[in-house]
Amino acid sequence: MTPKRPPPPPAPADHLRTGWIAGLAEAARVLGTPAFATCLEQALLKLAPFQMMNGFVYSPDGRAFDLYNEKIAADRSVIVDRYLAGAFVLDPFYDAILADRSERLLVMRRLAPDDFAGSEYYRQHYATTRIVDETGFVIRLDRDCLAVLSLSRTGVARLFSEAEIARLEEVAPLVSALAGRHWHAVPEALLEHQGARPAARIEHPLLTKRELEIVTLILKGHSNLSLSGVLSLSPNTVKVHRRQIYSKLRISSQAELFALFLS
Repeated sequence: MTPKRPPPPPAPADHLRTGWIAGLAEAARVLGTPAFATCLEQALLKLAPFQMMNGFVYSPDGRAFDLYNEKIAADRSVIVDRYLAGAFVLDPFYDAILADRSERLLVMRRLAPDDFAGSEYYRQHYATTRIVDETGFVIRLDRDCLAVLSLSRTGVARLFSEAEIARLEEVAPLVSALAGRHWHAVPEALLEHQGARPAARIEHPLLTKRELEIVTLILKGHSNLSLSGVLSLSPNTVKVHRRQIYSKLRISSQAELFALFLS
């Protein structure tokens, strides 16, 4: 009689799922307590390594608030304070939420404009935070607010692989649902205690509505070619608009433009 062969060892993906499920079960067990975020982070690390998990809340009237930034991997004044003061309006994640409020996984490199890495937002926010890649779960909260819980790789870490992104996309409905249940009431307290904070807007009395639209897109990281496509204008018309904007504002660089609107 031929002896039975032992079953083959589980595939790496099975090990990942086993660790993730155990971690998720623990996060669910401590839902609503201060331990939840740490347990959720440990569970997600089983699917894709990252160096930082943090999150922000966005209200319907154009304001941003702190959701979870207890273990940030850099200076809080850069990652949180400057972001909440107004830089968030240039964040591709914020744009994506405005366009589609559904709960899902966002992937920065799929959303960022063509010249994102050359933008002042990137230089003054991303470069100083040392974030090199980012994904984020969209979460629905009370008071019609939405949030993003981001997973970031920093420093010399490699980018998220397509396989890692696929795993995070697969679990996004569960993560969004649990996080939404845990943080659902956060907007109530935020809006009550910080209700006077003004909404962040890019505006200037010297510029027309079209020129402000162009300024916003420039600061977000759109090249002239991308601007012409987004606005259905010829590249030459975009160049004329840029020259007029810089002339009206008496500036000569994007760095000055950034400082003028988001100092």
